[in-house]
Amino acid sequence: MLAARINPETVTQKIANVIITTGKERFFNENDLIVSKTDTGGRITYANDVFLRVAGLKETAALGAPHSIIRHPDMPRAVFKLLWDTLGNGQEIFAYVKNLASNGDHYWVLAHVTPSYDRTGKLTGYHSSRRLPSREAVASIAPLYESLLEVENKAPSRKTGLENSVSALFAILHEKGIVYDEFVLSL
Repeated sequence: MLAARINPETVTQKIANVIITTGKERFFNENDLIVSKTDTGGRITYANDVFLRVAGLKETAALGAPHSIIRHPDMPRAVFKLLWDTLGNGQEIFAYVKNLASNGDHYWVLAHVTPSYDRTGKLTGYHSSRRLPSREAVASIAPLYESLLEVENKAPSRKTGLENSVSALFAILHEKGIVYDEFVLSL
């Protein structure tokens, strides 16, 4: 699969170069916490040292860049739609995410994403804390994500693919009688 190349030396450069994903997984310490913050448009306003190290980015490249620079092409868009819809309703969400490092490696995280507000209650951005997920959870979620991505890719258009994938995800959750957060935390 192909993914956007991340230039760790440039802050505002559009992501235009293409790299091949390596298929190699990166790991980080189970006590490490990856933290990032974004503005309301999803541009990174803060990235801790663990985020920068694991993603293979320099701070100058991360700050101001869209958080999607670490989006792995194996991630189904349905998961991100669910994430953004949940955040748009002012709620927090937990999600397993396969991220992309700047060299094409990948790393899995259990993300906890919350909206951030100022003192007046105005939305100012989003805060995400990520931990190393259990191998059992990754083994459970990866096949689901593969099937959702397959649904997306089979559709005649990106829009239809996203709609079909979201429907498939909600059908699975309905069958289990749980919402996504409960599903994620049950793995």
